Amino acid sequence: MFHVFQYQHLRLITQSSLSSMCLKLMLSRPVAFAQIWKSWFSSHTLLGKKNVILMGPPGAGKTTIGRIVGQKLDCPVIDIDDDVLETTWNMSVSEKLQSVGYEQFLEEEGKALMKFSASGSVISLSGSNPMHAAGMQHIKKNGIVVYLDVPTTVIMGRLQSKGVDRIVGLSPGISLRDVLQFRKQFYKRWFDIRVLCGGDVAAEVVAEKVLDAVKRHQDSELETFISTRSSRSGGNTEDSNKLYFSDVVTQGLALDGGLFVPERGLPKFTAEEWQGLIEATYTERAQVILERCIHPADIPASKLAEIIEAAYGENFSCSKVAPVRHLAGNQFLLELFHGPTASFKDFALQLVPHLFAYCIPRSCNYLILVATSGDTGSAVLDGFSRLHDTDKQRIALVNFFPEDGVSPIQKSQMIGCQKENAWSVGVKSDFDFCQTAIKQIFTNSDFTGFLTVEYGTALAAANSINWARLLPQIVYHASAYLDLVHQGIISFGNPVDICIPTGNFGNMLAAFYAKMMGIPIRKCICASNENNVLTDFIRTGVYDLRGRKLISSFSPAVDILKSSNLERYLHLIGNEDGQLVTQLFNQLENQGHFQLREDLLRKLQQDLVAGWCSDEDCLAAIHSVYSTTGYILDTHTAVAKVVADRLQDRTCPIIISSTAHYSKFAPAILRALRIAEINQNPLSQLHLLSSYSALPPIHWGLLETLKKTGNGDHQVCAADMSVLMSHIETLIQNHFM
Repeated sequence: MFHVFQYQHLRLITQSSLSSMCLKLMLSRPVAFAQIWKSWFSSHTLLGKKNVILMGPPGAGKTTIGRIVGQKLDCPVIDIDDDVLETTWNMSVSEKLQSVGYEQFLEEEGKALMKFSASGSVISLSGSNPMHAAGMQHIKKNGIVVYLDVPTTVIMGRLQSKGVDRIVGLSPGISLRDVLQFRKQFYKRWFDIRVLCGGDVAAEVVAEKVLDAVKRHQDSELETFISTRSSRSGGNTEDSNKLYFSDVVTQGLALDGGLFVPERGLPKFTAEEWQGLIEATYTERAQVILERCIHPADIPASKLAEIIEAAYGENFSCSKVAPVRHLAGNQFLLELFHGPTASFKDFALQLVPHLFAYCIPRSCNYLILVATSGDTGSAVLDGFSRLHDTDKQRIALVNFFPEDGVSPIQKSQMIGCQKENAWSVGVKSDFDFCQTAIKQIFTNSDFTGFLTVEYGTALAAANSINWARLLPQIVYHASAYLDLVHQGIISFGNPVDICIPTGNFGNMLAAFYAKMMGIPIRKCICASNENNVLTDFIRTGVYDLRGRKLISSFSPAVDILKSSNLERYLHLIGNEDGQLVTQLFNQLENQGHFQLREDLLRKLQQDLVAGWCSDEDCLAAIHSVYSTTGYILDTHTAVAKVVADRLQDRTCPIIISSTAHYSKFAPAILRALRIAEINQNPLSQLHLLSSYSALPPIHWGLLETLKKTGNGDHQVCAADMSVLMSHIETLIQNHFM
């Protein structure tokens, strides 16, 4: 067996064996001694007996980077090609490949890897090692596998410049690109952490990134969460226990009534790292971004890959998942309606149920509470209904929506998406009541404690107040920018503006987070309908609900007066001052208004601009765009289009978030298209719209849902807290008992 014994270059020095030389060094040059001690301690604490295993395609720089990392850690460096394979075979790797052929080479390479053992070392794998499952299982047992992820075009350029014409798998009729793309599936299967490596990044820089990634992997203490309303005490002022991603996914709302945010902020990507994702698919971009936002101790990279594939692999009707379409002039549409329930909510709610099911303890049942102004309801019902049967037995969901505050098709969809573990309840009030009621239920410790003790059931949230809901939204904003670069519309680094129809501020906040992570977004434009409290706030710094009544509009998803995620944004620009946030939102709750300080208003207005649109202008925009382009906007996208037209300066592209498919709002769309007689049956309305042969076509999932279910039964309750709590208890009894 090929074995490398771990050796120490320094040893722990006890008082009894302290040499006079070391003692002199400590006394005469304490800084130098401290640096030597710190270097030794950090490297050996980082590795222990584990290996750092570098994996990636040929040309990724594994050998060079491995040597640098080994020098920095002062530990043995082993190159599998040079130190193991060629030593074992007594011939070069290329000679071996030529003599035995592709398949036999992989087998013999894997056998050699299985006989190899090392500890406390840096190991550079061959490009084809990951293709042998047993060999990788063996070496991974005692190591952290680091994937050097280099764009395929960069690898091809490097190999061609070196004159490399033979790699494992290359044969007549199979291109080098095909071989490299084929291998990616094996690299993705085995890595623990990924390091993005651009084309012009120096090996020294990559080596530092490897060390940083390994340190992150070893220390989950770095990625904790706090409440927007607390001091840095792990999420509430009464409990000093730290909270991690898996905790905030299941808990939803902080005990002090605040919202969870990462204590150290979001990860930053370099320009080179973003550029390395230009050629990537949507799911590949999602994987890379979410790996940086979710610590592997919470969800390992391999499991996260499974979850992302389950969410986006087959559930979206467009292969690009979130395509960007040119509308007119400098305006582009980010189409976010290709998911199963035809709105942007699908991006989060096809993913979050799987994250939730993975993170929750197996010893408890969970009831998810959701309030919706329209699109969230069907999306969350569909998402949780796709869980495995064993997970459905321990996870149920109840969706509260304003009984008379959503479109007829949205209502039919929410009723039709009910499953054995998911129900819809209409409330005789508006969305703000539903959302406020859920927050109050979560902070009612007597009620939540009773449910836990009596029924073994905990409550959780899946609204955009849940941190996990925001992460997938960051992905599509970043992906839209990268798509414009890939299409040659802009070069990386050129700014874009983003315009979003905004109610609860979650989508807007996600765009701002993408900007913080390195996407060159210039202005985030907030588009409101006649419920324009956010527009007034962004313009004046005064959030004032006094005398305001919710107005029903043709864009019901933004018929919202209390924007929950605004709290996270104010916490951010307020230097994470939990006391300030508490003061502002307590004043809003008790007095119906608050006002920002002038310095915070100036900060806000550097990031955000806002406008609003009437129903009349919304319908006119739908008609105008259809007449000139043959494309039908939904009512929310039309609101954003009107505001974008008014506020953009046309000096850069503007990406308008198309947050829902027009099929969901058929009566308003038919009115905009100036149809005189509109049948009240939702299915008939969709058939009429389909006769226009417009772009995009009628949404397949929505049409199928309405065909199968029609208007089924659902519960309706009064706008009373005690009634809602009674409904919750009854549902728990029926499902879990």
